[in-house]
Amino acid sequence: MPEQIGITTTVPSEVIWAAGFVPVDLNNIFISHPRSGELVEQAEIYGFPRTTCSWIKGIYSVVRQTGIKKVIAVTEGDCSNTQALMEVLQFEGVEVIPFAFPYGRDVDLLRLQIQKLADRLETDPDRVQAMKRRLDGIRRLAHRMDEMTWREGRVSGRENHLFLVSCSDMESNLDQFEQKLQNFLTEARQRPQVYPKVRLGYIGVPPISPDIYDFLEGLGARVVYNEIQRQFAMPYETADIVEQYLKYTYPYDIFTRIDDIIPQLRQRQIQGVIHYVQSFCFRHIEDIIIRRRIDIPILTLEGDRPGPLDAQTKLRLEGFVESLRARTGSI
Repeated sequence: MPEQIGITTTVPSEVIWAAGFVPVDLNNIFISHPRSGELVEQAEIYGFPRTTCSWIKGIYSVVRQTGIKKVIAVTEGDCSNTQALMEVLQFEGVEVIPFAFPYGRDVDLLRLQIQKLADRLETDPDRVQAMKRRLDGIRRLAHRMDEMTWREGRVSGRENHLFLVSCSDMESNLDQFEQKLQNFLTEARQRPQVYPKVRLGYIGVPPISPDIYDFLEGLGARVVYNEIQRQFAMPYETADIVEQYLKYTYPYDIFTRIDDIIPQLRQRQIQGVIHYVQSFCFRHIEDIIIRRRIDIPILTLEGDRPGPLDAQTKLRLEGFVESLRARTGSI
């Protein structure tokens, strides 16, 4: 059985697959764990501060629990706490492989980073390019699923979120994930079209409380745009892997993200935006710029620990949806 390599966020997984390893998105393992809250508590018992992002603590506990021996850590372009997390894991005997998305989207530095990763995992450009073609075929299925969400109304916001977020590691099995997507598309084509009273966009990191999607649908609203999750599926056709990860917006500056967000809001006829920020995350500060650049109503939500939405958050979502319905005359 191929050895697993943990990833702390989306990285050039083509290199991992081409080298004969299997990527495992540690975030997805954490948030789908039946006792994800306990994983956070375990990390705090070990010594992680209360004022550290729950995703960092969850990732740490997942590595300890699964026994994964190699982890690729994104040291530039993701969480500012990743370096400290990797130092703790390295101290405990985990092999840490650093990867950096260069600030400023420097093409030469990115090419060097991808080449260094390929050298470290002992694979070559031809195998990486062949694997890119394989993954691109699966990603096109995810793009079709996304289109069926916003254009046809046949896919829920939660389903959209789950399939797109899974594109980070293809659920660690290319053939099974491809078949799962194909089966879903076949089933979804038979569904009646649903036209929500309120069309929402979701921007920011994926939620630590995934029940947000079902709750919103219960209010007559639907998320038809998941920003970062869509990026995990690499939504732009590219000739080579370097160009692909230059166009991937998440690890770069907020202006790059906004230039991608605004056309999507217009194309998908978004009436309101939920900006999700994680407690103790530096990205919360970017809300200042987002609110000044995006000219439709925005609700900023802050989450901390995994679990169902709390009562206060539900009330805020209800009020936001009601205000949008009043604004558009759909009450």
